[in-house]
Amino acid sequence: MRSDKIKKGLERVPHRALLHATGLSRKDLERPFIGVATSFTDLIPGHIGMRDLERYIERGICYGGGVPFFFGVPGICDGIAMGHLGMCYPLALREIVADTIETVCNAHSLDGIVCLTNCDKITPGMLMGIARLNIPAIIITAGPMLSGRFRQKKLAFVHDTYEALARAKKGEISAQDLVCLEMEACPGAGSCQGLYTANTMACITEALGMSLSGCGTALAVSAKKRRIAQASGERVVELVKKDIKPLDIINRKSLENAITVDMALGGSSNTVLHLMAIAHEAGINLDLKTFDKISKVTPHITNLEPAGEYFMEDLEFAGGVPAVLKRLKLRLSNTFTLSGKKIFDIADEAEITDDEVIRPFGRAYHTQGGLAVLFGNLAPDGAVVKQSAVSSNMMKFLGRARVFNREEEAMSAILNGRIKKGDCIVIRYEGPSGGPGMREMLAPTSAIVGMGLEKSVALITDGRFSGGTKGPCIGHISPEAAKAGPIAILKDGDIISIDIPNRKLEVKLAKSEIEKRFKAWKPIPPKIRSGYLARYLRLVSSADKGAILT
Repeated sequence: MRSDKIKKGLERVPHRALLHATGLSRKDLERPFIGVATSFTDLIPGHIGMRDLERYIERGICYGGGVPFFFGVPGICDGIAMGHLGMCYPLALREIVADTIETVCNAHSLDGIVCLTNCDKITPGMLMGIARLNIPAIIITAGPMLSGRFRQKKLAFVHDTYEALARAKKGEISAQDLVCLEMEACPGAGSCQGLYTANTMACITEALGMSLSGCGTALAVSAKKRRIAQASGERVVELVKKDIKPLDIINRKSLENAITVDMALGGSSNTVLHLMAIAHEAGINLDLKTFDKISKVTPHITNLEPAGEYFMEDLEFAGGVPAVLKRLKLRLSNTFTLSGKKIFDIADEAEITDDEVIRPFGRAYHTQGGLAVLFGNLAPDGAVVKQSAVSSNMMKFLGRARVFNREEEAMSAILNGRIKKGDCIVIRYEGPSGGPGMREMLAPTSAIVGMGLEKSVALITDGRFSGGTKGPCIGHISPEAAKAGPIAILKDGDIISIDIPNRKLEVKLAKSEIEKRFKAWKPIPPKIRSGYLARYLRLVSSADKGAILT
């Protein structure tokens, strides 16, 4: 076993003494050492229920014949971090999570690892860490939150808080009702109820083969989730004994399966960054064109929040990810999963219990998948849009640029009525380096919807969007402004052309005018000059490369 490095041989007397100090018996030293990387925290609703799941993981590891060792991984709630300096940190946290897993597992020569995760950047960080380590591993996502309720209406976090904020500004919601929405939109433990980044990552982690079947949508409060936690603990010990490692599961075909499921579900645009980063750690070259190629041939077959009417609980009760795999079977490769079953086996065993929640191809919500990748003189290296969340009349748009160098400036303009029909909001210097940290723009995109502008106003940025975003919002523009991307030289009044069907994002300027403006251009100074983010902005790559550290 890998852990023999710290527990066998005469020279390991001091090591064994320290291990015995933790309470281990002599017999325990003969068993596999299994790390449990838990991201439990009181700060994140998606993670507050993890103490319960930890008990079941521990039980499963012990039943399987292993010795569990728990260690903590930091977590951030993107919703709480949204709209201020805090949002500079979540994407950068992804690297800390991966580094923590690498550091603890290698320092203690652990034989295997269970990763208990849920929210947005923690799940991809854990996948990056285990791909880098390549020791037997399994992911458990803690599960979605139940929908809220207010006067018999089902509530979702984004729609009923962020969008309600702008509606309150317009006087459409009373102060009393707004307080009720605050209290009821998030009724307890779990990741936010729609197909936002956390739940998208949970689903594609299962599709990738790195979680047990059913894990992606099993609700946070369910006994089913407890059983999955226990079974995952048992299974990781088997993976150690059989020497089945992440890179036996994560390969180009399984990544393409994950992308196919993502496109069929209409998931968060953040998955583009995360899957490219995971692929990088696995030594696989994955580019933006692969996402667009798969999207063009994958029908969008679910209609989940934020753009749709259904919730994660509806997807769970319709059959979950296995049912989606069943619907997509002919579009997938028959790859292995860490459960021991192949993807087609899981698909064949699944049952689709609601043809409206998971539609057949002939009644797909859209003929193409959830995401589209745009190129043009504004995005030479690409940009990403969640096209399944864009209304048909906004798939092509010609608008006047309204340029802002920070999210807060744009937010103020939206809420104070300074954005008009036909405007294209431009938010720049919010990319991986310029942000730094590539902040999510959920607040302004939700404000656009709340102000009733989503069918007449577009937003483009070198930052990124929450999985909760809907409407014509184009992010990940590469190169970013801080790296001399063309978005840096835009001015108020420039005409922006968005053509999602033809995958184009352009500014109506002559090449000579663009060159003239660049000669006079100077980047704004870095917004943060000390601490972790100052180091991060010097090392982070462009969004079209996954915003990885180089």
